[in-house]
Amino acid sequence: MTGPEKIRRRVEELRLLIRHHDRRYYVLADPEISDFEYDQLFAELSKFETRFPDLASASSPTQRVGGEPLEGLEQVEHAVPMLSLDNSYSKEELRAWYDRVCRELGTEPEALAAELKIDGVSISLIYVDGRLERAVTRGDGLVGDDVTANARTIRQLPLEVEGMPPLVEIRGEVYLARSIFAALNQARKAAGGQEFANPRNAAAGSIRLLDSREASRRRLALWCYQLARAQGHEGDSHVAGLRWLAELGFPVSPGLELCSGIEDAEEYIDQWEERRGQLDYDTDGIVIKVDRASERELVGSTTRAVRWAVAFKFPPEGKTTRLLGIVVQVGRTGVLTPVAILEPVLLAGSTVSRATLHNFDEVARLDVRVGDTVWVMKGGEVIPKVVGVVSAERREDSEPFIPPTHCPVCGTEVAREAEEVALRCPNPECPSVKGARLRHFVSRGAMEIEGLGDRSLEQLMEAGLVSDEASLWDLGREDLANLPGWGEVSAANLVREINEAGARPLHRILFALGIPHVGERAARLLARRFGSLEGLAEAEAEELESIDGVGPVMASAVRTWFSKPRNQERVKRLKDRGIDPFEEIRGVDDEAVLAGLTFVLTGALSQPRRELKERLEGLGATVVGSVSARTSYLVAGADPGSKLVRARDLGVEVLDEDGLNQMLKR
Repeated sequence: MTGPEKIRRRVEELRLLIRHHDRRYYVLADPEISDFEYDQLFAELSKFETRFPDLASASSPTQRVGGEPLEGLEQVEHAVPMLSLDNSYSKEELRAWYDRVCRELGTEPEALAAELKIDGVSISLIYVDGRLERAVTRGDGLVGDDVTANARTIRQLPLEVEGMPPLVEIRGEVYLARSIFAALNQARKAAGGQEFANPRNAAAGSIRLLDSREASRRRLALWCYQLARAQGHEGDSHVAGLRWLAELGFPVSPGLELCSGIEDAEEYIDQWEERRGQLDYDTDGIVIKVDRASERELVGSTTRAVRWAVAFKFPPEGKTTRLLGIVVQVGRTGVLTPVAILEPVLLAGSTVSRATLHNFDEVARLDVRVGDTVWVMKGGEVIPKVVGVVSAERREDSEPFIPPTHCPVCGTEVAREAEEVALRCPNPECPSVKGARLRHFVSRGAMEIEGLGDRSLEQLMEAGLVSDEASLWDLGREDLANLPGWGEVSAANLVREINEAGARPLHRILFALGIPHVGERAARLLARRFGSLEGLAEAEAEELESIDGVGPVMASAVRTWFSKPRNQERVKRLKDRGIDPFEEIRGVDDEAVLAGLTFVLTGALSQPRRELKERLEGLGATVVGSVSARTSYLVAGADPGSKLVRARDLGVEVLDEDGLNQMLKR
């Protein structure tokens, strides 16, 4: 065998091996080799494809990491329209749907198919001669967006399949696992970015990104729920078609079951309503379908939805109440957030009268309107949010909520940046933006000035005593003592707190300044590398990107922030008042001894969790909130709860505080 032929065969062998192990890991959740062994195979394949470009292939596993950003998404017409499903919210409505099907057929259907309704984004996958040719979002059902580059990054999705007919179209649901969603939001929060409203919103935004490299980092997943067409493999059974896809290596809709009648389907619903909380992805119901294609054709469809299937929706967790109004708040980065004003309702031990609607895309998705009866629950048992609408109780004269075109506070025309769902007020002098910026500046984790709550700051701003961050150090005891509700003691205490805050380390002020994408951990990395505000202001993009944990987006945000005259003036005013901290500059080896390790903290610990988190992150580690197979160590205090159980199930090493301290000493 010649050298080139030997290399070609090795490349094909590596691709087959990697595809096999991808399926074992991402589809079957039963890996056969370690991450290290997998990485070695992947690196070998990458090396061959780099050295021998003629062996490169669009269906190679190496292409999942994503390519260069696109200028825009191409619109594609669906060969087979992607119609919607009608919903049912009770067993009575489900029976009514079944009775209509029976009337259309003149008899009961031969069988029903039942499967979980994954709360994600529908997608159509076209395979030509066994290779993924095109992936298109549902869009309006007739025309969708070409998202092939992003679909290729989904590890569960085969890029090349042996034994497929010449043309195959598969329908599926792209979703984000709950554990991935939690880690993604934690990272966005740490970077000072906008958190996603829910896994579905995150999946919808991720699959439509113009930069497939970023989509790859989001770790999207997929379940296939329909074989729409297969040239030369036409069958009459929906369930048989999906089982055939599973044999070919596709991730098929979980819990797929063939039911003999409506009683079996109802029993299936009852089983999954109890079990769905154990899943790592969101399900909002069960889809019941007529199994036989011949019977589906007889039942037919409307221009909007198929008649041969229905979605049984689980009632949302939480309580219902009346939506009295929707107000729009403006945050420190100018983001406009819709907030629901509710008829007060007791929820998880407290009375709730306001709840977040996250963003205007979420308002449109829920189609929530003033006067509606809405479902409210607490996200993470903390923040109340609207999760659904009882449309049957909607008033006939209700009207959709229209997003504002101008800032409700300063009247500036709002803007929407590319690849963002948020509307923003671009006016940096907007009173609401300035107020939110100041609240962040004095908050915990930033300058942490005790005694400056929302009301105190608002009072100082209305009195003209505070206009920006630097003006806090211009406050005198006499100024404060003369204000309503203040006295000599409280005034002296606040002045002392402000003066002490002036000695905070550099990373605290970097976070406090609210530089986009710079969260607490990133601020610490930047402070250790550049040592001063002046040093960071002069840093080039290449220097910033050389720091492990700082990518092109953050580097660009830092450069842009320091280049704006108004921010330069903010920094100068702080320096004029002696607020110009320095930190010792450290090398890469000093700052990253725990780089690549992921920690989770749980239970009651002897030291504040924030301090321990800062200590670990200061040594290069990543600290997240949930345990997964990627977790390196779980640090467990007293009463650790479910995280300890999950860590043991996954084989994650568990440390108590003494064990962690011993590790850090080593």
